[in-house]
Amino acid sequence: MNQEILFLVEESQEGGYLAQSPHHSIYTEADSIEELKIMIKDAVKCHFEEIECPKIIHLHIVKNEVIMV
Repeated sequence: MNQEILFLVEESQEGGYLAQSPHHSIYTEADSIEELKIMIKDAVKCHFEEIECPKIIHLHIVKNEVIMV
């Protein structure tokens, strides 16, 4: 039983944020980071049985910037 889970968070091209766990088939999206945190908690609870549910969620926020030369 793993007590922690990781999510990669990116800004959506349409606005808002996308979150996906690289090690599990869990994906969610929301308009704000605060709303995304709630959606991630709900998605994790739905994906795992209560006894298997991770107690710690790590968010790795990825920001893609382009610099023109």
